[in-house]
Amino acid sequence: MPIPAFNRSIKTRLLSPRGAVVAGTFALTCAVVTGTAQAATAPPASPATTQPTAQSAASSAKTTYTVTAGDTLFGIARSQKVPGGWPAIATANKILSPYIIRPGQVLTLPAGSAKAAAKTSTPATAATPATATTATTATTASAVTASATSASTATGQTYTDDLDGWIKHSLAIMAQDGIPGSYDGIHRNIIRESSGNPNAINLWDSNAAAGHPSIGLLQVIQPTFDAYHVPGTSNDIYDPVANITAACNYAYHVYGSIDNVNGPY
Repeated sequence: MPIPAFNRSIKTRLLSPRGAVVAGTFALTCAVVTGTAQAATAPPASPATTQPTAQSAASSAKTTYTVTAGDTLFGIARSQKVPGGWPAIATANKILSPYIIRPGQVLTLPAGSAKAAAKTSTPATAATPATATTATTATTASAVTASATSASTATGQTYTDDLDGWIKHSLAIMAQDGIPGSYDGIHRNIIRESSGNPNAINLWDSNAAAGHPSIGLLQVIQPTFDAYHVPGTSNDIYDPVANITAACNYAYHVYGSIDNVNGPY
């Protein structure tokens, strides 16, 4: 029986210390200078310093970031060195779970963040339309890997085009992005969710009725995939490595790690 998707209500969450939300308040201060009239014989007043005014003006400027395709709160917080991480951005902009952001959206970054002008990331390419399938019966991993082809990364590492290779490739990307998770934790959840079929799709539950069916190896719905997509992976929700990595990123922020997920989530 298909398992519900990631955005089901969660009874228990195991949050890592990094998942703590830090709320910040921006305060503007104005200095008022008062004085009395000076006698005509009084010595000339020393030139007034403009430093406090300049500092006040600088402190009133807000740091903003314009979202581009492929961005996530996690990635923005890291690239812009946001104090308090992605939860601080979510709090400052009143973004609630599943923390969806959209290209063109202007986010206010907490005080102390890097200037948005320093952004060097390149917008991700447009998502490739996924070819929907109505098959609800999952195939075994061995059936999916009949082609025995391989995938190579920019570093020269080669991964087999099968469940084992997809998991190892995802783990390498997760290590670079600081996303926790183990081979066994990923494999266990994939087998429970899709039996290893990257084209598995749930067309009957409440998510499907709402227009967001659970898709892929870890049965992710599109809004969750978009919110937790990891830059550098495909924008296609059916792509095995992209699906695994986004799911593990979601599990990291909600449960602390995919290893802590041992049932429907």
